[in-house]
Amino acid sequence: MDPLSTLSSIFERFPGIGPRQAFRFVQFLLRHPAVRRELADALSRLGSSVHQCPQCRRFHAGAHALCNLCTNPVRDDTTLAIVAHDADVLALERSGTFRGRYFVLGGLISLSSERAPHLAFDELKRLQNEKRFAEIILAFPVNPEGDTTALKVREVLGELGVRLTMLGRGLSTGSELEYADPETLKTALENRR
Repeated sequence: MDPLSTLSSIFERFPGIGPRQAFRFVQFLLRHPAVRRELADALSRLGSSVHQCPQCRRFHAGAHALCNLCTNPVRDDTTLAIVAHDADVLALERSGTFRGRYFVLGGLISLSSERAPHLAFDELKRLQNEKRFAEIILAFPVNPEGDTTALKVREVLGELGVRLTMLGRGLSTGSELEYADPETLKTALENRR
């Protein structure tokens, strides 16, 4: 495969990018060599300076293994939000409402396959041994994949003796957390059940 097709097919794997937009990205990079060099440099640094926090599983750049949210002493250690993606953490942080801890599951269960080997269910099981949480919020998108994932998380966590809640339905069905505005997220957090 030629370099144009190879790069275009790589861009097509990005969420929400189709063949025409992927080809436009390639054409843009061909016309802007400085941006191409910047992108290549950023991609090479990405692998060497970004790592996954062993506690919350969020990707971060930093000198320490734990991210800045997990080492922040003023966060509420009794409340945990389980989210699908890193972008969901950022969205909840933008809302300014949630001050607890996070756990990034790594995605959602696809209804087409109902298999999710890439999701961190094994790491999630370690919460069964931790008795520090008074509430665990299942902060997944309000869509069938989010609901299916929430059911699986409840099954994995079993009987913890912890209050398990979901975000209130202030979010519209089918919406992604990362695109929700701060006020909607605030309402959804306040109306969790």
